[in-house]
Amino acid sequence: MSIVGLTASSIVLYLYNTLHQLPPYCSSTQTFWGISLNCGVVLGSHYNNIYGFNLDILAVTYFIVNLALIFIVAFGSDSLYGKAFKVLFAWRFVGLAIVPYLMTIEFVVLKTVCIYCTIMHFSILIDFGIITYFIFYKRNLRTFLSSSPGGPTQ
Repeated sequence: MSIVGLTASSIVLYLYNTLHQLPPYCSSTQTFWGISLNCGVVLGSHYNNIYGFNLDILAVTYFIVNLALIFIVAFGSDSLYGKAFKVLFAWRFVGLAIVPYLMTIEFVVLKTVCIYCTIMHFSILIDFGIITYFIFYKRNLRTFLSSSPGGPTQ
Protein backbone atom coordinates (compact mmCIF):
# COMPACT_ATOMS: atom_id res chain seq x y z
CA MET A 1 0.00 0.00 0.00
CA SER A 2 2.93 2.33 0.57
CA ILE A 3 3.94 1.90 -3.06
CA VAL A 4 0.39 2.78 -4.12
CA GLY A 5 0.45 5.88 -1.90
CA LEU A 6 3.90 6.87 -3.16
CA THR A 7 2.75 6.49 -6.76
CA ALA A 8 -0.35 8.65 -6.21
CA SER A 9 1.59 11.33 -4.32
CA SER A 10 4.41 11.33 -6.89
CA ILE A 11 1.94 11.77 -9.75
CA VAL A 12 0.39 14.77 -8.00
CA LEU A 13 3.76 16.25 -7.09
CA TYR A 14 5.15 15.89 -10.60
CA LEU A 15 2.12 16.79 -12.71
CA TYR A 16 0.46 19.43 -10.55
CA ASN A 17 3.41 21.07 -8.83
CA THR A 18 6.11 20.67 -11.48
CA LEU A 19 4.26 20.71 -14.81
CA HIS A 20 1.30 22.75 -13.49
CA GLN A 21 -1.31 20.45 -14.99
CA LEU A 22 -3.99 18.31 -13.43
CA PRO A 23 -3.38 14.58 -13.18
CA PRO A 24 -5.71 12.35 -15.22
CA TYR A 25 -9.26 11.67 -13.99
CA CYS A 26 -9.22 14.70 -11.72
CA SER A 27 -12.50 16.35 -12.49
CA SER A 28 -16.10 15.46 -13.13
CA THR A 29 -19.22 17.53 -13.69
CA GLN A 30 -21.29 15.21 -11.49
CA THR A 31 -21.71 15.65 -7.77
CA PHE A 32 -22.60 13.03 -5.19
CA TRP A 33 -24.36 14.24 -2.04
CA GLY A 34 -23.10 17.75 -2.80
CA ILE A 35 -19.48 16.61 -3.13
CA SER A 36 -17.70 17.07 -6.45
CA LEU A 37 -14.56 15.49 -7.89
CA ASN A 38 -12.00 18.16 -8.70
CA CYS A 39 -8.35 17.77 -7.79
CA GLY A 40 -7.62 21.32 -8.93
CA VAL A 41 -9.79 22.79 -6.18
CA VAL A 42 -8.22 20.59 -3.49
CA LEU A 43 -4.62 20.92 -4.64
CA GLY A 44 -4.96 24.63 -5.35
CA SER A 45 -6.51 25.50 -2.00
CA HIS A 46 -4.55 27.17 0.76
CA TYR A 47 -5.18 24.02 2.83
CA ASN A 48 -2.58 22.24 0.68
CA ASN A 49 0.13 23.97 2.72
CA ILE A 50 0.82 23.62 6.42
CA TYR A 51 3.23 26.16 7.88
CA GLY A 52 4.62 26.78 4.42
CA PHE A 53 5.16 23.08 3.63
CA ASN A 54 3.40 21.73 0.57
CA LEU A 55 1.37 18.65 1.54
CA ASP A 56 2.26 16.95 -1.74
CA ILE A 57 5.95 17.02 -0.82
CA LEU A 58 5.12 15.85 2.70
CA ALA A 59 3.05 12.96 1.27
CA VAL A 60 5.90 11.77 -0.94
CA THR A 61 8.28 12.04 2.03
CA TYR A 62 5.85 10.15 4.27
CA PHE A 63 5.63 7.20 1.89
CA ILE A 64 9.39 7.12 1.21
CA VAL A 65 10.15 7.02 4.96
CA ASN A 66 7.45 4.37 5.35
CA LEU A 67 9.04 2.19 2.66
CA ALA A 68 12.52 2.69 4.14
CA LEU A 69 11.26 1.55 7.55
CA ILE A 70 9.56 -1.46 5.97
CA PHE A 71 12.84 -2.36 4.28
CA ILE A 72 14.72 -2.11 7.60
CA VAL A 73 12.11 -4.25 9.37
CA ALA A 74 12.17 -6.88 6.64
CA PHE A 75 15.88 -7.00 5.89
CA GLY A 76 17.71 -5.21 8.72
CA SER A 77 19.75 -6.75 11.46
CA ASP A 78 18.14 -8.22 14.54
CA SER A 79 19.34 -5.25 16.61
CA LEU A 80 17.56 -2.80 14.28
CA TYR A 81 14.40 -4.86 13.87
CA GLY A 82 12.68 -4.04 17.18
CA LYS A 83 13.48 -0.34 17.04
CA ALA A 84 12.49 0.00 13.39
CA PHE A 85 9.22 -1.86 13.99
CA LYS A 86 8.28 0.53 16.82
CA VAL A 87 9.25 3.56 14.75
CA LEU A 88 7.22 2.18 11.84
CA PHE A 89 4.15 1.88 14.07
CA ALA A 90 4.60 5.43 15.40
CA TRP A 91 5.23 6.76 11.88
CA ARG A 92 2.07 5.14 10.58
CA PHE A 93 0.15 6.47 13.57
CA VAL A 94 1.23 10.00 12.59
CA GLY A 95 -0.16 9.36 9.12
CA LEU A 96 -3.35 7.98 10.58
CA ALA A 97 -3.77 11.04 12.80
CA ILE A 98 -3.54 13.40 9.82
CA VAL A 99 -6.06 11.62 7.56
CA PRO A 100 -9.23 12.75 9.41
CA TYR A 101 -8.11 16.38 9.14
CA LEU A 102 -7.45 16.06 5.42
CA MET A 103 -10.75 14.29 4.79
CA THR A 104 -12.62 16.96 6.76
CA ILE A 105 -11.03 19.66 4.61
CA GLU A 106 -12.07 17.84 1.43
CA PHE A 107 -15.58 16.69 2.37
CA VAL A 108 -16.75 19.43 4.74
CA VAL A 109 -14.83 22.59 3.97
CA LEU A 110 -14.14 22.35 0.22
CA LYS A 111 -16.94 19.90 -0.62
CA THR A 112 -14.60 18.58 -3.28
CA VAL A 113 -12.58 15.37 -3.42
CA CYS A 114 -9.25 14.68 -5.09
CA ILE A 115 -9.10 11.05 -6.25
CA TYR A 116 -5.32 10.92 -5.77
CA CYS A 117 -5.63 12.28 -2.23
CA THR A 118 -8.27 9.65 -1.52
CA ILE A 119 -5.92 6.93 -2.77
CA MET A 120 -3.23 8.27 -0.41
CA HIS A 121 -5.69 8.36 2.50
CA PHE A 122 -6.75 4.77 1.94
CA SER A 123 -3.11 3.70 1.60
CA ILE A 124 -2.33 5.24 4.98
CA LEU A 125 -5.39 3.65 6.61
CA ILE A 126 -4.66 0.19 5.19
CA ASP A 127 -0.96 0.48 6.08
CA PHE A 128 -1.91 1.31 9.66
CA GLY A 129 -4.29 -1.64 9.74
CA ILE A 130 -1.52 -3.94 8.54
CA ILE A 131 1.03 -2.80 11.13
CA THR A 132 -1.59 -2.95 13.89
CA TYR A 133 -2.41 -6.52 12.88
CA PHE A 134 1.22 -7.55 13.15
CA ILE A 135 1.73 -5.79 16.48
CA PHE A 136 -1.37 -7.06 18.25
CA TYR A 137 -2.05 -10.40 16.57
CA LYS A 138 1.25 -11.69 15.28
CA ARG A 139 3.52 -10.07 17.89
CA ASN A 140 6.66 -10.77 15.88
CA LEU A 141 6.79 -10.13 12.17
CA ARG A 142 10.00 -12.07 11.61
CA THR A 143 8.62 -15.19 13.27
CA PHE A 144 5.51 -14.88 11.13
CA LEU A 145 7.53 -14.42 7.92
CA SER A 146 9.87 -17.31 8.63
CA SER A 147 7.02 -19.69 9.46
CA SER A 148 4.85 -18.77 6.46
CA PRO A 149 4.82 -20.99 3.39
CA GLY A 150 7.30 -19.44 0.98
CA GLY A 151 8.75 -17.31 3.79
CA PRO A 152 12.42 -16.27 3.95
CA THR A 153 13.61 -19.61 5.40
CA GLN A 154 12.33 -21.68 2.50
